[in-house]
Amino acid sequence: QVQLVESGGELVQAGGSLRLSCALSGGTFSWYTMAWFRQALGKEREFVANIAVDTYYADSVKARFTISRDNAKNTVYLQMNSLKPEDTAVYYCAADSRGRPYRSSAREYDYWGQGTQVTVSS
Repeated sequence: QVQLVESGGELVQAGGSLRLSCALSGGTFSWYTMAWFRQALGKEREFVANIAVDTYYADSVKARFTISRDNAKNTVYLQMNSLKPEDTAVYYCAADSRGRPYRSSAREYDYWGQGTQVTVSS
C-alpha cells in the first residue's frame, strides 16, 4: 500500500521561503512521477509542479518554486521562494504510478498525501 506523508508547511511572511517534503512508502519511488498540488479555501485543487525525468511548473510558480527528488530517500521536495499571500493553501503531494511526465490534472495521479498547510501573511 503506497502512502505519502507531507511535512514542512507553516506560517511565513510574504517574501519568505519554505521547503515542503513528501516521503513515499510502500512502492518503488523511482518509478513514480511525483507532483505537488495545492488547494486554497473555497477554490479547486490546482497543479503546482511535477517531476519525472524532467520538471514541469504551473506559470504562477515558475521561477519561484523548485521541485526536486531524492530517490535514495524516497522523498520529493518543493522549495518555495518569494512567497506571496496568494500562495496560501493546503499543499498536497501526489504520485503517478505510470511515471508519465508533464501531467497537470489531478485525475492522472493515483496516490495522495493528507496535505500540509502553508500560510503566507502579508
